[in-house]
Amino acid sequence: MSLEQFLHRKVNELLINLKSKHIKVQEIHGKGSYLRSKWEKTFANHLNDSEKVKIYLNSIGGFLWHLFSFKKVSFLQGEEADLVFNNEPKGTCYIFYQHIDLVLLIENAAHICADDFKDEQDVYIVDEHFSWTYVVTHEKGELGPYFSRKE
Repeated sequence: MSLEQFLHRKVNELLINLKSKHIKVQEIHGKGSYLRSKWEKTFANHLNDSEKVKIYLNSIGGFLWHLFSFKKVSFLQGEEADLVFNNEPKGTCYIFYQHIDLVLLIENAAHICADDFKDEQDVYIVDEHFSWTYVVTHEKGELGPYFSRKE
């Protein structure tokens, strides 16, 4: 099974879970690249291109969440990140991934919580204004989850 097939299977499991909680989810295909770029411009705008290359930020083989693991912004990690995310008022949110172009749009996200994403890999959740982000990496137990606010 390819990475893309695996990730699509995980997305389907997430969709089933969210819908079982009566959360309305809209699938938007082909917009992941746009949201990854917007995330980078929003949360990593203080880094120049050379700094981004040094931390493998969104380059081939890189990850946006390297912004946290290389400590380039302030963030919360682990249980603390989960707690703040769970308590964050949520209206409209976007859910997108590092490696696929599918975006999930949730218009009333009040009932999403960290547990909904515990089995995800390299997933980014942001509010519609990109004022905060919650990120779950594939590095279970070592790196993440992360929560950060736009500086």
